[in-house]
Amino acid sequence: MTTPKRLLAMAPLCLSSVLMTSVNAAEDFHSWAKTPPMGWNSWDCFATTVTEAQTRAQADVMADTLARHGWEYVVVDIQWYEPGATGYGYHADAKLTFDGFGRLVPAPNKFPSAQDGRGFHALSDYVHAKGLKFGIHLMRGIPRQVVEQNLPIAGTNYRAADIADKVHICPWNSDMYGIDMSKPGAQAYYDSVFALIASWGVDFIKVDDLARPYIRNEPEIEAVRRAIDRSGRAMVLSISPGETDIHAAAHVVEHANMWRISDDFWDHWSLLEAQFDRLDKWTRWRRPGAWPDADMIPIGVIELGRRTWFSPTEQGTLMTLWSIARSPLMLGADLTKLDAPTLSLLTNDEVIAVNQSSANNRQLFRNPDGGVGWVADTADGRDRYVALFNVRDPWILKDSNRVWQSEAVSMRTPGQRVSFEVPVKGLITVVLVADDHASPRFWWPSVFREIRWVFADGHELKADREYGSHGERISGISVPLGAIALRGSGLLDATARENDKGEEMGFSAYGYRPEELGIETQRIALELGQLGLGKDVRIRDLWSHRDLGTFSGSFVPEIEWHGARLYRVSAAGP
Repeated sequence: MTTPKRLLAMAPLCLSSVLMTSVNAAEDFHSWAKTPPMGWNSWDCFATTVTEAQTRAQADVMADTLARHGWEYVVVDIQWYEPGATGYGYHADAKLTFDGFGRLVPAPNKFPSAQDGRGFHALSDYVHAKGLKFGIHLMRGIPRQVVEQNLPIAGTNYRAADIADKVHICPWNSDMYGIDMSKPGAQAYYDSVFALIASWGVDFIKVDDLARPYIRNEPEIEAVRRAIDRSGRAMVLSISPGETDIHAAAHVVEHANMWRISDDFWDHWSLLEAQFDRLDKWTRWRRPGAWPDADMIPIGVIELGRRTWFSPTEQGTLMTLWSIARSPLMLGADLTKLDAPTLSLLTNDEVIAVNQSSANNRQLFRNPDGGVGWVADTADGRDRYVALFNVRDPWILKDSNRVWQSEAVSMRTPGQRVSFEVPVKGLITVVLVADDHASPRFWWPSVFREIRWVFADGHELKADREYGSHGERISGISVPLGAIALRGSGLLDATARENDKGEEMGFSAYGYRPEELGIETQRIALELGQLGLGKDVRIRDLWSHRDLGTFSGSFVPEIEWHGARLYRVSAAGP
């Protein structure tokens, strides 16, 4: 739907008002994000449903509790322009709100202050008044409804249909067409969109359906970069989704402030473990103002009310890895529901300093037994930050522990699913495994469904969460006392069923008795001579704020499975 004609009259004001927030035309956009951005994004906790009231409440908490520790961005994610948006899905033919020039504007039922053509002005002013910065999400391209109505492009004689690319469209959201940058009027449309956004006082833009497939989208990536630079306002550019093609690394560092290195990241250990290799791979391209982005941080209360599935240990590992690798820190939690343990992860200034002011960050070693080490220099170059990780699972997937294995499940399988029931008497842990057989793409939703424990008296207990959701492939589950069997189904995810590109999946389960699991900790050895600080060093634990003493030769802490430690190491003197 379009908004009132008053917006047409306001267009010149929107274009000219950016002069009040102009930046030096020669200023390098990298200077707008000299350190990894820190903030909050609405997606993980509110999906497409976030409202103005909820956004203001998040800003209140950030200003009161987190801002003094460096957190500053408040970002409204996708579908802020869809009045009827619900949950984590997208509606085909959704009615969107846009102005007379085909530019998306906030839905007034969700953002009341946007009525009468005011856009995000009032919400942005509210966030800025608290000393924070405001950001929004934007999809690549031009709304399909705008093309259908063939609306004019501001400041030109061209219309929406003149620039629409109906071939290169988003595969997971049907709101937009692409833009054919070879057509007259294409750049002018992007310029007008970002001029409007700049006039609202926006400081951060997450542009989606842009980073993948990267090479195909390069013309629109360049168009977005030009449009932001011409807008007259410093707006940090984040592009998604991932995985960004590393072969395009030289291009992305010259066009974006941050870019996703993976598909959507959620609270599953297998997804967290996979980020180690990705962050290592992007090391040579990390620089001030250009940050490989490991995605939002799904801790606390997320997904419309549930608590994170990461264990406390895994949450610490996530924050340690994101910090030592200098990923942007964008929280996904509902900030109004932060508990003390979560808050402690977000307000440790010694840890945040690693993310914000370290240099030469790199992986130091990765051992076959699951020990991983990262190192970085302190801001003055005198000391080192060292992160040690134990990324091994407490189990080893061996044939002797396999208690069930399916045939390959494909589009030819009835219902694209297979059911299972495995005995668990005497077991302490069952590990569910989904093997995608190198299929084109799997992601959403869960691949294990209807998981439930069966007891001797015949009653069943539903598992405490979904397993295999968000791309998780290996899921360890503790067997409850008295359970005799585990029942459930494995199935192809929605992407596979819809796209049918030859996807198939194999499912299996492994069972472990108490004596078959590994010990609870592992010794991770750090050879101190690698740090270049001399024979003797002092070590401080940054998470616990404890000085551990003086060491020489090697330092070998015991670290729990999926756990991490973060240290500052200093020369002990002559």
